[in-house]
Amino acid sequence: MGKLIYGDGSTEIEFEDRLLAHLKVAIVTKLRRGETFTLSWDHGHDQGSGRSTIWLHPGIPLHFLFFGGREPVLNRAWAEAMLISASSTNGMQIMPEPPQA
Repeated sequence: MGKLIYGDGSTEIEFEDRLLAHLKVAIVTKLRRGETFTLSWDHGHDQGSGRSTIWLHPGIPLHFLFFGGREPVLNRAWAEAMLISASSTNGMQIMPEPPQA
């Protein structure tokens, strides 16, 4: 499990390394363009269910912390789907990985 550390470091969000690698590509792409957006995800049953959303802006520090030693082969379709969702009114959504094209 990796972590997305948001803002001043007091907010740490755990994601599987593979998902986090794809989030990193999509988030960095949007922020590099100077675009702001939200990121939303569902909490697991072990966290009491529910949902969270954070605001992503180029001025807010982010740290992507990976625990695995190897970078995964990226699924372009997954990263692109996240980019498309980020431009919607609901913001970037965590979604299941589609089959590799």
